[in-house]
Amino acid sequence: MQGRKKALGRGLSALLEGSTSELTGEELPAIPASHMVSAIPLDQLETNPFQPRSQFEEKELSELAVSIQEQGIIQPVTVRKIGPDRYQLITGERRCRAARIAGLTEMPAFIRLANDEQMLEMAIVENIQRTDLNPLEVALSFQRLIEECRIRQEDLGQKIGKDRSTISNYIRLLRLPAEIQVAVRDGIISMGHARAIISVEDEKQQLQLLQKILEKKLSVRQVEDLVRDLLKPAKPTSPAGPKLLPSQYEQAKDAISGKLQSVVEIRLQRRGKGSILIHFNSEEEFYKLISKMNPE
Repeated sequence: MQGRKKALGRGLSALLEGSTSELTGEELPAIPASHMVSAIPLDQLETNPFQPRSQFEEKELSELAVSIQEQGIIQPVTVRKIGPDRYQLITGERRCRAARIAGLTEMPAFIRLANDEQMLEMAIVENIQRTDLNPLEVALSFQRLIEECRIRQEDLGQKIGKDRSTISNYIRLLRLPAEIQVAVRDGIISMGHARAIISVEDEKQQLQLLQKILEKKLSVRQVEDLVRDLLKPAKPTSPAGPKLLPSQYEQAKDAISGKLQSVVEIRLQRRGKGSILIHFNSEEEFYKLISKMNPE
């Protein structure tokens, strides 16, 4: 495991510090879980250090505990043996927590061997497929699988039934400022809001968008419209003041203005095209101009 890129500031070996084991770190082949269910004492069962879920709702755990008291454990957890009379959860931490609340002293479990990488992969894939992780937990899980287990996005997509663009969109969430990541994690804004925000590269503008979403309770579509406006290229501004005419046009304008005794403008366009504009202030002035241009 040495020399491997660390995710979230810690490697797999660091996560296992303080948990000595006869098996930890060995390159053990993964074998299918036993079809036999064993009863594992809860005081011999350690939590999964690779658990991607960071939050467990107390209300949901209490409801599950009541169900366990009435119905028992319907689905066994999966564990790995890490020493004499010591086991570590691979999947099923939510059930274990609820079982403790329900007052149980042991859990039905399938026992299998797994090395650290397999442990991480099984725990994350199981959670992604079977539980409602929030988008940030999913993003962190994807990142860990890619960086620590060196799984390519294409292979990861095949394992969990998602295309590469979906995985990429989740991982991009980790580029957002911490305030926005927390808002996604806590369900204050949706994945759709975050995806719209990430299209803007400037962090200050990203945070301003978050503030507008919170203040005005904007929908994803409204945020997408705001982002589209922000990304529009700025229209070129016209230089201040009137555009100077070439000298020959200025001379012609003065000559016409002097002859007609009126204000005259000459406007140039591309390729030699243009127009002459003669101003008048009344109907009487109009007919005087006409008479000057048609003396007969």
